[in-house]
Amino acid sequence: MRWLKSLLILIAVLLALAVGLLFSVENDAVISLNILVAELPPQRLSTWIIAAFFAGGVAGVAASSAALLRAQASKIQLRRRLRNLESRSDSKSVRSH
Repeated sequence: MRWLKSLLILIAVLLALAVGLLFSVENDAVISLNILVAELPPQRLSTWIIAAFFAGGVAGVAASSAALLRAQASKIQLRRRLRNLESRSDSKSVRSH
């Protein structure tokens, strides 16, 4: 079953590469990009689009990582509080007997 998963991943990667190559070949117009403070040197349209997707992916990973780190920190804090409450509960039950 593991080989089937590996084969499917390989096919998906090869398909993505083929689509990317076709996209790059079909979008070969050279344009310069003007962002508010600077004009970037002329590049192929496909280069700018792929760079934008890549930048968006990196931004998405960074945003989700920040949320994940906050959730992890909250989880650690809640476990600490639970241990403290359990130890208080244990010490109270020992005193009552």
